[in-house]
Amino acid sequence: MRLAGMTAIVTGAASGLGEATVRRFHKEGARVIVADIDLAKAEKVAADLDVDGKTAKALACDISKSEECETLIDEAEAFFGGPVDIFHANAGVAFSGNLLEIAPEKIERAIQINLIGAIFSAQAALRSLSRSEKPALLFTSSLQAVLGRPGRSAYTATKHAITGLVKSLSLEFGPAGVRVNALAPVGIDTPLLRDQLSRTTDNVDARIAAMADNLPLRRMPTPQDFTDSAVFLVSQEARCITGQTLVLDCGASAGIAEPRTR
Repeated sequence: MRLAGMTAIVTGAASGLGEATVRRFHKEGARVIVADIDLAKAEKVAADLDVDGKTAKALACDISKSEECETLIDEAEAFFGGPVDIFHANAGVAFSGNLLEIAPEKIERAIQINLIGAIFSAQAALRSLSRSEKPALLFTSSLQAVLGRPGRSAYTATKHAITGLVKSLSLEFGPAGVRVNALAPVGIDTPLLRDQLSRTTDNVDARIAAMADNLPLRRMPTPQDFTDSAVFLVSQEARCITGQTLVLDCGASAGIAEPRTR
């Protein structure tokens, strides 16, 4: 119950890491908004958390539209009866492929959602967070915030930009007491990742094991690893931590790991 009495919004919360995080925030005692572009899925998550709708509510939001971000905050404040304490800017889209072969629309979408959407949603949230007594703004970033990767150019650019955004916002809103941080995970063993891998291999478990073997700790992070870190960063246990990107990568960014000898 480390978030007891607090209010929280998670974007992209109808599935994946966003859903895992909003569930964890609720379990830790926070009243939550399950925000997602897919309202039907968000409503299922919110109803599963609280069928009476007193501690969890679903709201639709396309973070690439500033007016929808503003409406999200207005409706959240009405539900909470006060300002937002925690805002987790988690919504995003993937991007892969050789830059010379990617359609301009796909590049624009990655930038519009992963960067501009993050800025729009943070802008709206900060108007409310600045009035909270224990405000925390958390972004979901990626290992590509600190390292490059072939075939992920536009995605990598947006995540590098989030690192700079976190630093600037921490300086700009620190005097108001707002802490701003990001979580930057390597690939996480989720049903979504397994589904993606199943399209290119018949042995998903072997592929996951091979990916884990390339990491110094010989394991991949799990959704619980992610939510453990998220709860820490938005809680008062991290009250002196701001402007940081916490890399959740099982050692991948430390250097080149020695291959496992079998």
